[in-house]
Amino acid sequence: MTSLLTPKRERWLLLTLASIQFTSVLDFMIMMPLGPQLTELFGISAGEFGFLVSAYTFAAGISGLLAATYIDRFGRKRMMLTLYPLFGTAALACSFAPSFAWLMLARVASGFFGGVLMALSQTIVAEVIPFERRGRAMGVVMTSFSVATVAGVPLALFLASHFNWHAPFLAIALMVSLCALGAAKTLPSLKGHLTAHPSGDSAPSMLANLRLVLVDPNHLRAYAMSSSMVFAGFAVIPYITLYLQGNAGFKPDQIPYVYLTGGICTLISARFIGHWSDRAGKAYAFRRLALLMPLPLLAMTLSADLPMVGVLLVSCMLFVVMSGRMIPGMALIGAAADPRRRGSFMTLNSAVQSLAMGLAALVGGQILGRDGNGHLTHYWMAALLGGGASLLSFVLASKLRLHGEAQARSFAE
Repeated sequence: MTSLLTPKRERWLLLTLASIQFTSVLDFMIMMPLGPQLTELFGISAGEFGFLVSAYTFAAGISGLLAATYIDRFGRKRMMLTLYPLFGTAALACSFAPSFAWLMLARVASGFFGGVLMALSQTIVAEVIPFERRGRAMGVVMTSFSVATVAGVPLALFLASHFNWHAPFLAIALMVSLCALGAAKTLPSLKGHLTAHPSGDSAPSMLANLRLVLVDPNHLRAYAMSSSMVFAGFAVIPYITLYLQGNAGFKPDQIPYVYLTGGICTLISARFIGHWSDRAGKAYAFRRLALLMPLPLLAMTLSADLPMVGVLLVSCMLFVVMSGRMIPGMALIGAAADPRRRGSFMTLNSAVQSLAMGLAALVGGQILGRDGNGHLTHYWMAALLGGGASLLSFVLASKLRLHGEAQARSFAE
């Protein structure tokens, strides 16, 4: 067991992981504000657009299920530097998509290669950073969501409006190439977890290792909490742009303000929530935020008659609470894993989350309809469904058994 990373190396590690997360989050998020352009260009319904969003998440879920059988048998750095460039290649394929079918296939490829990146990042944080500081570390890594909404999504929409919808994906592919070069230089080898697994004839098979992860009741409770946590938001989030343009009368050039203001608020709040969760306790912080989540969800779906300032306030509250839950939530889930199989556990968790996102987007799309004026209908019903899922995650958070760690297990050789 090696020594912990120095503070300087730890900062570089977190910044590298945040950069990787930024590009993967942006690749997923950019589809949602592009909804009006894509539905008009390809002549598809809101439900069909939900299927396009879900294609990424379902592919990510399948990829995670497959990766869980082998991820703990390779160094974390090697896995990251293999999957991340392939993810960039898939983004490049999106940028050249000439048709809906091509775009669908490219989104499946993006999800397949990108689905494991978040799990890898969270696994590295869980293995290297001590539990008592992990809330702050998760806050740093997960500011990628905020930066993506503050800078990435508005910039991508600017590129789409001034060039075409292909341009944002080309920009993402270029960013991935730069971040991959940085990761090759800054990531430690991260092979220490390999010593925790027997090798040779005594090593469990890939499927046996997966079975050991799945038969643990604590793992199953963590997966149930994780899936309900992400389902809550994605029953509503993919359709915000369609709702604001169709029901609230927002113009396309006003949509970036929603993501810009929401992103700034989450960028500020993420650090505070990370520190708060470390002081007050991860379970306490998560449960308070999960209990609050149904309110901004419902308010967002009933905001069409509010002035623009009111809509921005509601959307900011939604972004802050939604992303804020993930900081203590992911710290809890990481601590619920059997440390010997944390990589497989976290990869399966990423798969579970991706499948839950896809299911939420599909169900939300099926609930929605359009009236004669082109307004979305029944959006509030999707919010009620998401709110119920958030309350379920509130209950499940108290059922987890955590593997407390006074010090980080040193997996960063």
